[in-house]
Amino acid sequence: MSTWYEKGVFYHMYPLGMTGAPKHNDSAETVNRFEELDQWIPHIRSLGCNSIYIGPLFESSSHGYDTRDYRQVDRRLGDNAAFKTFVSLCHEQGIRVVVDGVFNHTGREFFAFKDIQEKKWDSPYKDWYRDVNFGCTSPLGDPFSYFAWQGHFELPCLNLKNPQVKAYLFDVVRFWVDEFGIDGIRLDCANVLDFDFMRELRQMTEGLKKDFWLMGEVIHGEYSRWLNEAGLHSVTNYELHKSIYSGFNDHNFFEIAHNVRRLLAIGRQLYTFVDNHDEDRIASKLRKKEHLAPVYMCLMTLPGIPSIYYGGEWGLEGVRSRTSDDALRPAVSLAKGEKLASPLTELIARLGRIHEENEEFHGGLYKELLLTNRQYAYARMGEDSSVITVLNNDDNPAQLSVPVPLSGAAGEAVNLLEEGPAIPIQDGKIQITIKGNWGAVLKITRRPED
Repeated sequence: MSTWYEKGVFYHMYPLGMTGAPKHNDSAETVNRFEELDQWIPHIRSLGCNSIYIGPLFESSSHGYDTRDYRQVDRRLGDNAAFKTFVSLCHEQGIRVVVDGVFNHTGREFFAFKDIQEKKWDSPYKDWYRDVNFGCTSPLGDPFSYFAWQGHFELPCLNLKNPQVKAYLFDVVRFWVDEFGIDGIRLDCANVLDFDFMRELRQMTEGLKKDFWLMGEVIHGEYSRWLNEAGLHSVTNYELHKSIYSGFNDHNFFEIAHNVRRLLAIGRQLYTFVDNHDEDRIASKLRKKEHLAPVYMCLMTLPGIPSIYYGGEWGLEGVRSRTSDDALRPAVSLAKGEKLASPLTELIARLGRIHEENEEFHGGLYKELLLTNRQYAYARMGEDSSVITVLNNDDNPAQLSVPVPLSGAAGEAVNLLEEGPAIPIQDGKIQITIKGNWGAVLKITRRPED
């Protein structure tokens, strides 16, 4: 029996950006922008998405990752009651909700850091942060120094080996589950989090809620260090992300296929994406806009738990600058989205439904069937059925002979992506022509026994 996240098709929301909230949290006023976010839920479901990753959410000073209060929704978005309603509306539509857990660091306005600023070595929280040293000052003028995330001193790093810090954060997680009913947490900066902390978090959450999901942001490293029976359930698949846009730009499907083979042991559990709130939009990374369609076919059918970043369904572009990520996190209204809707939007919705409705994608084995620089075919295998994806990144049509990976297959394959007659299977192969910069998703089933 698959878990909900193995069946997951995610929609990634960066709420401060998509609602156009103020960049800095300077006002005492609470503004309910969840009323706007609530309206996205039917649209998200229409794309075949059954899970949402939303964040950062909790009270912060600027971009959302400089937390002030872990138990309060950011007032620029609304209050706790408004977020509780959002989660409830999602659950009514069959959508699970995963939030950001920013546990590596806090903002400087977090109560424990402010207490150290005031009381210095007399603060009971002086050991809550890493490498606190009262023998020197910080670059921001504090009467002590401390370890900061990547040298950003507005983000002091928590000491996750401190039992008091762990107890506090675990209580916060219990609060999110009890108060809001969330279904999982995406661990920010998981690649630098303490491994013991993550293992203990896994133990704690397993008894908190059935199938509670822990996904970590990991950019570099061997994913199995984080993703295992004692650690996290999933991590971000930056390797596949890089190989997809590079493979299409360079007309080199070998790069994608090599990456999939390398990650075969854990690939089905990885969180896959083509853009997110930290990466340039895929529509800007691709040299040929015509590749957007087969890129999303690739994303939604390769091993992994796929995620669509808000606006991706409309082909939004965006490139980060040296000092700002704002172009990746624009304000977008649903009304604007409806005007931007295109065949790409319809394609992503079709792919989302295909992924959700076909169990082969929920943990099915992967098998490579055909590979050239510009053509790629692979299967996701079920017990009595398989789904074959055939991709063409060339401008010209490609005539392909694709071997059928299922013994005793019935005599034809059905294209799940487009209406049309079934394709005959002859001598264990499917003869198919794929037009330029396009693909097919073919379902085959085992012939019933007489």
